[in-house]
Amino acid sequence: MHFVCPLHGGSGGVSPLLRPEGGLIMYQKYLIRCTLVVRTGMHIGGSAAFSAIGAVDSPVVRDPYTGQPIVPGSSLKGKLRTLLARSLCKDIEDMPDCDADNGNILRLFGSAAPVRRSRLQFADAFVTNASSMAAIGLTEVKAENGISRSNGGANPRQIERVVAGTEFGVNIVYDATDPDQTREDLALLAKGMKLLQLDYLGGHGSRGSGRVSLLDFHVTDCETGAEDKALTGLFDEVANYELFPDRAGL
Repeated sequence: MHFVCPLHGGSGGVSPLLRPEGGLIMYQKYLIRCTLVVRTGMHIGGSAAFSAIGAVDSPVVRDPYTGQPIVPGSSLKGKLRTLLARSLCKDIEDMPDCDADNGNILRLFGSAAPVRRSRLQFADAFVTNASSMAAIGLTEVKAENGISRSNGGANPRQIERVVAGTEFGVNIVYDATDPDQTREDLALLAKGMKLLQLDYLGGHGSRGSGRVSLLDFHVTDCETGAEDKALTGLFDEVANYELFPDRAGL
């Protein structure tokens, strides 16, 4: 049996897995797509190792081919996992190691010791509305000052941020290795996305940066190419959790 995955455009198959007690089970892949909208300037840092004198102190990470900012899949995955772990452990001052996370988080995001594969694969997210942002630009430079409490001395710095209104296409592949757990897994992912919209993505969030919205969800069966309306419905409430739902122009 072969299919064409909407994410990769290549053909593959529905692969068998071995149960621990023996026998075969079949798994399928779902593609979860949504739009990430930047609501306040967002900074996910890149390398400034070779910045020229006078350049921005802390640039954003960019796609080397287009020069446009990206949201690394690792940044989104790590933030969602951390928010979910915080919500379950209830004590953010005494967080467990990643390998000691709640079992539902481990099966969704994986672990290193013991090795457990992640059911989620996060792709890097690329800008989808560059043309409509052309007049404004995709990034801005925010000047900040750190003031010494002892002598009042200033420590100026420049931080590059992705401009509010920039949109990124988010693509996440979910491996449904146990049909009985699919809804539970995706409901947990939706919970993490709700929490993200009450938190921030990237750095400097306590100073207002990195507020985002997640909109326009679609969950597609990679084997058939059809949208699974029931699974898409699990994400309906996510959009209602955005911090700035009525912000004009965004």
